[in-house]
Amino acid sequence: MGSVGKVGVVGAGTMGAGIAQTFATAGYDVTMVDLATPQLERGLAAIASSLAKLEEKRKLPGAPSEILARIRTSTDVSAVADAGLVVEAVFEDPKVKADLFGRLDGVTAKDVILVTNTSSISIDSLAARTARPGLVAGMHFMNPVPIMQLVEVVRGPRTSDRTLATVIELAKKLGKTPVVSVDRPGFIANRVLMPMINEAFFALEEKVGTAEDIDLVMTLGMNHPIGPLRLADLIGLDVVLAILEVLERDLGDRKYTPAPMIRRYVEAGNLGRKTGRGVYVYR
Repeated sequence: MGSVGKVGVVGAGTMGAGIAQTFATAGYDVTMVDLATPQLERGLAAIASSLAKLEEKRKLPGAPSEILARIRTSTDVSAVADAGLVVEAVFEDPKVKADLFGRLDGVTAKDVILVTNTSSISIDSLAARTARPGLVAGMHFMNPVPIMQLVEVVRGPRTSDRTLATVIELAKKLGKTPVVSVDRPGFIANRVLMPMINEAFFALEEKVGTAEDIDLVMTLGMNHPIGPLRLADLIGLDVVLAILEVLERDLGDRKYTPAPMIRRYVEAGNLGRKTGRGVYVYR
């Protein structure tokens, strides 16, 4: 297992772009891959906007242009062949992620660590698609990635001690605080968070309070920095739905059944901040 030099990030959405930005800011050369050029262009634009805001607040170690110069893009997954570590950050779909891990196993060197940014899917199920299960782990960043301090490091049943130590140390080099979770559905973060978000939607549908009031109770009464409904919009209601479905299926407990209102928002295409409308309107 060589040292991590170049980093591959597969996925240029909100999380993938944020992860690429975070590695580039820490001095790593990054290859960001997505299916099509427009997604990559949107990802780079999001990174440029984020860097500009951080520069205004004097929270960057270098010029935005220098950080952006460390990020190259490609629509071909084989572009990460020279990476020392690859981060998977595609949509929260078990089949999509598993298929991608099989492809990554074929294009990268056999001693390269493959990590997933999944927020709920079994690490071992992804490791099973590779010939290197000991080199597979979870590296679950929080949104917005460049700002949030936590990285949930997930150890699969076959993740080696050395892989775990490498990923923990890497998180620290990014200026993050790593917390280790075992490989159980939802890990720590979403095992605790998603039932609260889900219950907030049930309360909203039952008209226990308005969206604003539900969020205000949690921010002022429980000292949360953001209410559960606004947080759901930030995460993306499609992602919230996908995580709840994984929790319900893999834990076999109906308490994780998604609130019908979440499903209706997703079916209508109102996914939260990224579409300009979810529980709240952002245009």
